[in-house]
Amino acid sequence: MADNYLENQYESYLARKAAMSQKTSKKKKNIVKIQRIQPEALEALKEIIEQPALQMPYDIFREHLYSATDLYRGYHMGKIETFKDCYDQQVYSHYLNKGKSATDIKETLGRTLHDHSMTNAMNDFLSHFDEKQVVGIMGGHGLLRTEEAYRQVVMVSKTLAENGCLMISGGGPGAMEATHLGAWMAGRSEAETDDAIGILKTAPSYKDKLWLETALQVMTKYPQDQYVSLGVPTWLYGHEPATPFATHIAKYFDNSIREDSILTIAKGGIIYSPGSAGTMQEIFQEAVQNHYLSFGYASPMIFMNKHYWTDEMPVYRLMQHLIEKGKYKNLLMTLTDSTEEIVKTILEFREGIQ
Repeated sequence: MADNYLENQYESYLARKAAMSQKTSKKKKNIVKIQRIQPEALEALKEIIEQPALQMPYDIFREHLYSATDLYRGYHMGKIETFKDCYDQQVYSHYLNKGKSATDIKETLGRTLHDHSMTNAMNDFLSHFDEKQVVGIMGGHGLLRTEEAYRQVVMVSKTLAENGCLMISGGGPGAMEATHLGAWMAGRSEAETDDAIGILKTAPSYKDKLWLETALQVMTKYPQDQYVSLGVPTWLYGHEPATPFATHIAKYFDNSIREDSILTIAKGGIIYSPGSAGTMQEIFQEAVQNHYLSFGYASPMIFMNKHYWTDEMPVYRLMQHLIEKGKYKNLLMTLTDSTEEIVKTILEFREGIQ
């Protein structure tokens, strides 16, 4: 697998080099100062060729996205003490041991190659969907399974998945988990969905010991093989476990790449459920892309929960003010408490109804 990966990368490099040579052959040659590669970097690169695995606890040349089975390999249902032994936690422990900002060049290279592989695998997966099918839901990781807002996110996601949307999130707990639970329960009845939520309520927070166990119980009781969803978590927040309800998982070391990827691929619109600092960051980051029409058009920005976004966290009012002042343009904003309005707004945008 590693040899094929390196071979493909090298062929791509040679193609780019040949193209550049054709462009510059007719131009006058300039004197270029050559910067020598650092000796430790050269040695590390040699080791990549000679020993591709780099002795890492993670696969740096991974060709496919993760699944819950991959991340939680080593965890055994009914034995919650085995959580620390699963693949995901082993990688997280290694990540912390090496430092979130690693100084070991081998570790840095390993993480970079792993994340590059994740992006390639995610792009392959997304190539099977129209870009406006991809819809994101953002919100707080602290949202409890017992809260009504959790159920609303589940029902919004479930309905959108049943209408052909690929649901994506940051792939963690709280509102993110609710997104993928909704997609997981797509095609099933509301009563079955409420039963699933009831099972999860016995461990309301991701900090509860039975958080993963109850999720796996739901997956066992209600298996899914028709609808898919994409979670994009990060080991930077490795204390927040990745939701197993996401059928496809692109887990990154670099959170900045992960954040930008989520906002970039959700061209079908983004729904903001109540959240705090991270959610606000995502709101303004998405607003920039829409303001500049970075991808040729603006996508819907839907704020779920009028009271929260106008009083508790008055971001919506601020953005309205900035639009009126001409500081923001092209934003397609909706503020609502209605599940039906959220679904209608997303689907009409996808069909080109303005």
